[in-house]
Amino acid sequence: MTTNQPQRACFAFHIKPEYITEYKHWHANVWPEMRQALSDCGFRNYSLFMREDGMVFGYLESDDFTASNACVGEKDVNTRWQAAMKPFFASIPGDMWLEVFHLD
Repeated sequence: MTTNQPQRACFAFHIKPEYITEYKHWHANVWPEMRQALSDCGFRNYSLFMREDGMVFGYLESDDFTASNACVGEKDVNTRWQAAMKPFFASIPGDMWLEVFHLD
């Protein structure tokens, strides 16, 4: 029996210390069209966690991560959002880590 479980993925990066407060502000006010693009492309249960030192850990789910990532990559709003976020990064988000174990 096969179950249709979502693909779960995570990623990590650092925010420059001088931008931590501003980064939090931006993410408390994510553009509605950016939120919609993420949803329209199949991302859900998307969370970002940040330590005090600016280390960010992201978690998200999708039925097809490759397709969702390609979809959002084609959205103009994503291009604009990523350009706005770029100055904040001390390290650029790297590869996504896909889940290999999950305990319900």
